[in-house]
Amino acid sequence: MNPVIWRLVAGLVLSTLIGLVAYRKQALSGSGVAGAIITGSCIFGFGGWVWGLTLIAFFVYGTLLSRFKERQKEKVAAEKFEKGSRRDLGQALANGGVGAILAVLSFISPDNGWLFAGFIGAMATVNADTWATELGVLSRSAPRLLTTGRQVPPGTSGGITALGTLATVLGGLAIGLTAWALLVGKSWLQPGTDWAGSWWLVPVGAAAGLVGSLADSLLGATVQAMYTQAGTGQATEKKFDRQHRLNPFRRGWPFMNNDAVNFCSSVIGAAGAAALYLLLV
Repeated sequence: MNPVIWRLVAGLVLSTLIGLVAYRKQALSGSGVAGAIITGSCIFGFGGWVWGLTLIAFFVYGTLLSRFKERQKEKVAAEKFEKGSRRDLGQALANGGVGAILAVLSFISPDNGWLFAGFIGAMATVNADTWATELGVLSRSAPRLLTTGRQVPPGTSGGITALGTLATVLGGLAIGLTAWALLVGKSWLQPGTDWAGSWWLVPVGAAAGLVGSLADSLLGATVQAMYTQAGTGQATEKKFDRQHRLNPFRRGWPFMNNDAVNFCSSVIGAAGAAALYLLLV
């Protein structure tokens, strides 16, 4: 069997199993399972095992962090965030879509190492953003809006804290270290794999995570669609309230919801990582 066909089948089976387990654990919705299968199959099939296992690592890290002090974060998530902890199709494609596109491009043009660097940048960005969201809302200090420095309530789009910023660096670093460790493991199975020369994955992951996450905050503070809670008058990502009534539009571009912001920021993180790779290697 053609190696690509084999990897596509393996990716389909593995992502389906992981998606179903995540569904039972309430980490994915039904549509989220479909998104995980689409992105997982493409990344495994066209990118290979290192690409695919890096994607799985991102999902595992995010799932574990979402359970950390979950009750403490529930109130902020319920009032501020557009979606809950169960990722749907839009979130799955926003987080893995850029990686899937880069995997296909890498298959078409396998000699361009910057495409793999871009993939690491995209995954570092979404992982960093996840870590910043999950840990940043626990900060004891009030977040400040990236554009003005004004204090804003926890969970406000575009708001950053020292803890959240540290989390972005650690989240990006985790992806870089994971990919590098996977290449070390691959070298044991396939002698000749250049794991020592892949040291750049660690700084590129950390840098891309920070750049991409800051881009996410900048987009959130400027063009992300925001609405006003009828009862409190505070800003929210939610288009509808708990009674399914339309919240008044507040600012931003109507089409730029949180999924669009995540996708755009992962593009920026991927571009930054690719550029840094070309400078370092």
